[in-house]
Amino acid sequence: MSLDKIWLSSPHMGGNEQKYVNEAFDTNWVAPLGPNVNGFEGDLETYLLSNSHVGVLSSGTSALHLGLILLGVGYGDEVICQSMTFSASANPIKYVGANPVFVDSEPDTWNICPDSLEEAIKDRIKRGKKPKAIIAVHLYGMPYKADRIKQISDLYDIPVLEDSAEALGSTFKGQKCGTFGDIGILSFNGNKIITTSGGGAIVLKNKELKDKAVFLSTQARDAAPHYQHSEVGYNYRMSNVCAGIGRGQMEVLDEHISLRRRMNHFYNTLFENIKGVNVFKEPNGDFYSNHWLSAITVDFTTTGKTREDLRLAFEEKNIESRPLWKPMHMQPVFKGCSYYGGNVSESLFESGLCLPSGSNLEDVDRERIFEVINTVFDLAIST
Repeated sequence: MSLDKIWLSSPHMGGNEQKYVNEAFDTNWVAPLGPNVNGFEGDLETYLLSNSHVGVLSSGTSALHLGLILLGVGYGDEVICQSMTFSASANPIKYVGANPVFVDSEPDTWNICPDSLEEAIKDRIKRGKKPKAIIAVHLYGMPYKADRIKQISDLYDIPVLEDSAEALGSTFKGQKCGTFGDIGILSFNGNKIITTSGGGAIVLKNKELKDKAVFLSTQARDAAPHYQHSEVGYNYRMSNVCAGIGRGQMEVLDEHISLRRRMNHFYNTLFENIKGVNVFKEPNGDFYSNHWLSAITVDFTTTGKTREDLRLAFEEKNIESRPLWKPMHMQPVFKGCSYYGGNVSESLFESGLCLPSGSNLEDVDRERIFEVINTVFDLAIST
């Protein structure tokens, strides 16, 4: 008898998504614009506060692309990017013809290291290539040190494009992630804490910038009775149907965060007596993570096991797990790009594993996860 798949992070509907989608069909608002788009943007602005202005788009990647354009990044420019992240954080740098400069992580947050960031900025300026932007990422929902990154940003007058794709609902010192950067982005991909099946959002400081982002995302059509275009535009706007799913998901966002954090607590309890296995958690009370994904590092010297031993054991029981993001400076597509820092991100990649974290996991799923972990680490558990 085959076991049902336990996914790393699968979509979790709340119940009212269908209501908003049905309204779109009943009123024939199935075009890219409509009441759900406006409503979803309003819901997000209310949730984020900080006088945010939100434009919902087709993906988080499109939001990053537009963010770079709005920051004036173009051909031949350099953009500093956190190396330990998903490739979507770095790919838009290439979309605009710029060159990524990668920076290592710090051990406690796994996010962009402020010291390595400043080292990179100083060296690039010395070489006559002052970076045009900094892309900082809240990895797996863990906030980066927003105050230190802003301090560096202000000191060198380099804007921050805040990649909050994984961190909706996370906070740093009480402020919502997505609102720290000069421009922020969110993602609603199918595996995120809430989903619109696919989709994203750009978070801006004023309405003028939002209007500009929306203009670019709808093919940059000029105000004319005919189709006239003075700028290159993009087909990046979210549809009214997808936005309807988002409206229903917003109603259960806080519940989903609570359930993800419950999974992180489950892993903390499970591994507390297994020496050499560390669960990724907040460094101190300034940080509040949505724990979109819970992750661990496995020290082979202490446990006699590797992250691959655990991953393969999960795979055998039809449970999905995944190594941490492979750092961008190690990726073939970015071979030859500049990199600053040590080997923190490389070490994390070699020893780290993302564990099933979905808000829809139940006690029976947790029992199956426990059984695999207990089998793999039996000899390492303290008695």
